[in-house]
Amino acid sequence: MKLGIMQPYFVPYIGYWQLMNAVDEYVIYDDVNFIKGGWINRNRILVNDQPKYFNVPMLGASSMKHINEVGVNNDPKLIRKNLDQLMRAYSKAPYYDKVFPLMEKILTSEKENLAQYNAESFRLINKYLGITTKLIVSSTLEKDCTLKGQDKVLEICKLLGATEYYNAIGGQELYSFADFRQQGVKLSFLKTEPITYDQFGGEFQPNLSIVDVMMFNSVDTIREMLGRYQLVCK
Repeated sequence: MKLGIMQPYFVPYIGYWQLMNAVDEYVIYDDVNFIKGGWINRNRILVNDQPKYFNVPMLGASSMKHINEVGVNNDPKLIRKNLDQLMRAYSKAPYYDKVFPLMEKILTSEKENLAQYNAESFRLINKYLGITTKLIVSSTLEKDCTLKGQDKVLEICKLLGATEYYNAIGGQELYSFADFRQQGVKLSFLKTEPITYDQFGGEFQPNLSIVDVMMFNSVDTIREMLGRYQLVCK
């Protein structure tokens, strides 16, 4: 069984979805500390041919809290502001009529904490893209929460019966091939290949939110993109 584990990022770039699509089960790592200035509550969209941050309004955000302890501010005015930002940015994009209603469901989900909010967005986007990976919320697993880093990941692999563990390429320094092999788990790192597409005819801006990818590409094209990666393993 192939397993992936990642913090719940907000509408992340396509590499995140490649990882989720590549595994059989995917753990939403909601009971680890919130990271300020990271991708848990924000991503980037295309505004006037340039990347611009697109944020989840939060309540009580702190690096001393777990992700599932950070609140979401569901003020209708803030939701409307985000929807208007998307409308102005993408109203002329070829798949706007399909993707804007999807984003409207995500932004108006009324989930009370950031982990639930992002997890709900995963379910909605997965359904749109035809990704059938089983999603598991980390905080529902009975595990030793005193463990950290690689040790905690290995315990989750053991609990779920994983034979292979996939991680994003950026995490290479965090994990040991030998340690995973010793526990009977094959470790692989997913490296996204270059992906480009037309963005209103301007200079291509890479690694934007999946929102940008969906606005400019059909589901069939995106599903082909999901397979454009290499696996680094030993």
